[in-house]
Amino acid sequence: MVFDVGWNSQAGVGLMSNQTAGLPRITFGLIVLNGKPFTRYNLRALYPFAYEIIVVEGASSHAAHTATPDGHSVDGTLEILRRFKAEEDPDNKITIVTAEDEGHPNGFWPGEKDEQSQAYAKRATGDWLWQVDIDEFYHPEDMQRVCEYLQTHPEVTCLIFNAYHFWGSFDYLVQGGLFMSHRFQGEPWGAYRRVFKWGPGYRYVTHRPPTVWDAAQRDCATINKHNLSRQSRPAPIYMYHYTNLFPKQVIPKGAYYANQGWAVGIAQRRKFESFLAPLDEQKATRIYDHFGTYNWLRRFHGQHPPQIKALRSDLECGFIELEVRPNEDIEKVLSNPGYLLVTRFLYFSEWLRNLFLHLRYAAWMLCKRAIVKSAPYWQPVIPMWLVPEKWRLRLGRLMEQ
Repeated sequence: MVFDVGWNSQAGVGLMSNQTAGLPRITFGLIVLNGKPFTRYNLRALYPFAYEIIVVEGASSHAAHTATPDGHSVDGTLEILRRFKAEEDPDNKITIVTAEDEGHPNGFWPGEKDEQSQAYAKRATGDWLWQVDIDEFYHPEDMQRVCEYLQTHPEVTCLIFNAYHFWGSFDYLVQGGLFMSHRFQGEPWGAYRRVFKWGPGYRYVTHRPPTVWDAAQRDCATINKHNLSRQSRPAPIYMYHYTNLFPKQVIPKGAYYANQGWAVGIAQRRKFESFLAPLDEQKATRIYDHFGTYNWLRRFHGQHPPQIKALRSDLECGFIELEVRPNEDIEKVLSNPGYLLVTRFLYFSEWLRNLFLHLRYAAWMLCKRAIVKSAPYWQPVIPMWLVPEKWRLRLGRLMEQ
């Protein structure tokens, strides 16, 4: 059972005034289902930098197991959003969108998440579209630097970030081969596409990976893309992803991904549903095993963003009551010198493995572009009936992209 026992509105004091004068016009787009306890803290973190914040709430049919009969959050997220709009939105920046607003009277969103992302994108009126998951946070000084970067680099069409991924507690990170793979988020070394140039004629195409086309139907991620986590000066900017902290947040993900029919989702269902099961040293090298990767735990020694500190304080003070994962097993694993030695070896091996995969992927992309660009020359002279059917189908799909 998960419920709130209080509403600490004072945590947002000082953040609600309009601080966007002189900042780029950023539309923040969020989709959320069962966003407690993050929802109000995330909105407070974004508010000072926002031209507008558009929040799309509700479930697709694949998430019906963790939604109300009319397609909404079972933890009161929609009510939290409406209360935030009424009490903490003095500049009228917040827009809340549900499936009913998009013509789906049963309350459920069609598809997976494309339609939900498209719902906030088509309402966006800013010059930049910044996609944020409800459990993603940034340091405010880093968000200020992103705003300054956008102002001084108007030629940029896409910004990407690497992330710290938290597992089991605010004190532990999960890292490994999954977060180095381009198959994770569609970018080399596991980076997330998060900020896109936006304007008339632009279109949000897909959620996985996030893809935005400009008015000329060009993929913004292929025009002028920068990774602000790879810069050395000033300091790199990272996203803080509190993706697997609480049982109510983690366990329902297994059924959701399995309901998609994805092979990887079906295979990973057990991982999510065994979130509370004790770990030993062997299991702690396979926190995730997507694509055959090894992924392990380590301690987090940095500073959390201010709104996460506020959330932790409210949890400790009893403003929010929430089931948490016992972590004695993690402490035992991390205190074992052998585990630390093994994870160092795994880091090196996963890095080499992904370097090879990235080089292979880059070579394929070069070949793909060469095939497309040379099509006017080879199509008239090669009888397509000589080409095996499966290759004709592949070429057809390639030419359509």
